[in-house]
Amino acid sequence: MQIQTVDTPLLQWTGDAIALGLFKDQTELTGDLAQLDAQLNGAIAELISETEFEGKSGSKASTRVGSNSAVRKVILVGLGEQANYDVTAVRMAGTAITRLAKQQRVKTLGIALSSTSDMAQTAQVLSEACHLALHVDDRFKSEKEPALKLEAIDLLGLGVQADALAQAQAIVSGVILARELVAAPANAVTPITLAETAQSLASDYGLELEILEQADCEALGMGSYLGVARASDLPPKFIHLTYKPNGTPRKKLAIVGKGLTFDSGGLNLKVGPSSSIDMMKMDMGGAGATFGAAKAIAQLKPDVEVHFISAATENMVSGRAMHPGDILTASNGKTIEVNNTDAEGRLTLADALVFAEKLEVDAIVDLATLTGACIISLGNDIGGLWSTDDALAEQFKTAAYQSSEKFWQMPLEESYFGVMKSQLADMKNAGSRAGGSITAALFLKQFIENTPWAHMDIAGPVWADKENDVTNSGATGYPVRTLVNWVLN
Repeated sequence: MQIQTVDTPLLQWTGDAIALGLFKDQTELTGDLAQLDAQLNGAIAELISETEFEGKSGSKASTRVGSNSAVRKVILVGLGEQANYDVTAVRMAGTAITRLAKQQRVKTLGIALSSTSDMAQTAQVLSEACHLALHVDDRFKSEKEPALKLEAIDLLGLGVQADALAQAQAIVSGVILARELVAAPANAVTPITLAETAQSLASDYGLELEILEQADCEALGMGSYLGVARASDLPPKFIHLTYKPNGTPRKKLAIVGKGLTFDSGGLNLKVGPSSSIDMMKMDMGGAGATFGAAKAIAQLKPDVEVHFISAATENMVSGRAMHPGDILTASNGKTIEVNNTDAEGRLTLADALVFAEKLEVDAIVDLATLTGACIISLGNDIGGLWSTDDALAEQFKTAAYQSSEKFWQMPLEESYFGVMKSQLADMKNAGSRAGGSITAALFLKQFIENTPWAHMDIAGPVWADKENDVTNSGATGYPVRTLVNWVLN
């Protein structure tokens, strides 16, 4: 399916369906829209009247036009209040239009939306929305969905935006990779196959790749990570992908993604109907987004050096499993009393953060499906953000806004770390239920010394039980767009 910007005037465009965006309470047709309505024998005005269309955000309507018309169908989508029109409104409109066009078996679609202050940005966001709304993951179905009818989308009135569309395509490819990694079952995505995915990215896009095997991790003293890994029959794979630009990079960054390809809970086994053990394939959502971002960034080629890191393993149950009460030693020498084997992601991230800081980068971000407590705090659509550096936190807020991915900055309340003090070791790996997402962030903070650092808890938004205004149901690919925009800014 091809998406392109075209300079064809609205009144001269021909195809199966034309989609028009209308602001709230501005549905009186004037200018080109009035002329288009006349060309279509009043079909637009009639559709507005019959459906009582008011341009509210999320509203949509469609109708057929007479067979003699150069356009067979008209689609209307509400843009909401004009004063609130931004990239998220564009993304929502593009998603709604594309879904409706697909349902109605449209082959060629023209979209005419008002631009934000930046036409290139509008074209990019609209292209991303259209591509991602059409994404279908039927890899594991014996009967595939019928081939898409939608063959081409023309974006009208946005000028020539080849670079913006190319950037959108690169980002979309990264989001889709993340979606497919997270959605795949744990017998398809394992530490081994995750390492193979990294190898493919390195080969396809000229990235550097280092994979540390168990012996390598032992030599580096990664006792925290290996404590989690030892119960699995599958070997751990510590994956380090690097993108380096031509010339001197203007900055160096590290993205660290939690890579638990399956989390049984260990000896603190996930039990009961609320445990969601059947969904623990998605506990590598951080790694999925990390490698999705790597795929996009390798194509966009910014003047920034970026390290993509994941300590991949499973958290399983066996005679080799770590016990509640065991004491592990991380690669920075700090000791950890394991009071909950189901708080394992932070144990793998601890050694990964130590590794990342040794690379002497300018900033580190880790992302993880870390705590159910974050979902209790922020719901399913908003990720938690913690940072030791206010400027870095603001960078992520800006990148998230550009990406229509929601984050809320949470406090690093140092006094809360008291519940994780241990009589026998430097710390425990889990605190009380109260403030659980905050204490998890405080645990990770113990493994960063001086580098500006941010932590993202993405437990909620990495998966959607049903489609919403900006994403399909299932794995969402969150927060690939935010990571890419952070690197590019």
